[in-house]
Amino acid sequence: MKADLHIHSSFSNDGRTDPVTIVDVAVKRGIGCIAITDHNSFEAYDLVKNDGRLIVVPGEEVSSKEGHILAYGIDRQIPRGLSVRDTIDAIHDAGGFAFAAHPYRWWSGLGEKTVLENPFDGIEAANSRSYRKDNAGSAALAARVGCPVSAGSDAHTTRHIGYGYIVLSDGPTSWTDVIKEMMSGPLPATSSSRHMKSTVRYGFKSIGLWMSRGFRKM
Repeated sequence: MKADLHIHSSFSNDGRTDPVTIVDVAVKRGIGCIAITDHNSFEAYDLVKNDGRLIVVPGEEVSSKEGHILAYGIDRQIPRGLSVRDTIDAIHDAGGFAFAAHPYRWWSGLGEKTVLENPFDGIEAANSRSYRKDNAGSAALAARVGCPVSAGSDAHTTRHIGYGYIVLSDGPTSWTDVIKEMMSGPLPATSSSRHMKSTVRYGFKSIGLWMSRGFRKM
């Protein structure tokens, strides 16, 4: 089973797709599990959690003071702007698991030192919107730590849904089953990678958005 565990809907300020459409597209592309991980928002989950056509893991991409953290299995929205450690604690208090999102992405990743210094439950090893060398670094860091991994498309439009995923067995029938299998050990993770031209274009766009936010992380 393919699980794309990093997708953004229109509840993200840079997302364009309503949550139901995300499910429709994922089903058509043979994705058996998704996590809609909107920036600092947990609203999408209630709209699709009972769809029945695929497994939906409750999730959020949380903006800590130092960078982005993926929260899986939470039962409430996690506030933005906390320290890394306080964000992890808040995720755990909400029943969830904290994964370092795209750790080597310079404008929103946490960086290797911060990941190693904090009690993360796992690392996002592959992200289709990250540069190839950054994905290689993330996978190597996860292997070095020996922690569980996630992967995802980081899709903000329907075009990229399914471009990144972990490979689960066909056994899970609920999101709790998915989390259990994820946490049992590293799973195969794969994704496409951002090419240099699109990386530069996206970098300029991200810098512009960063400036417009008053130099705050998304």
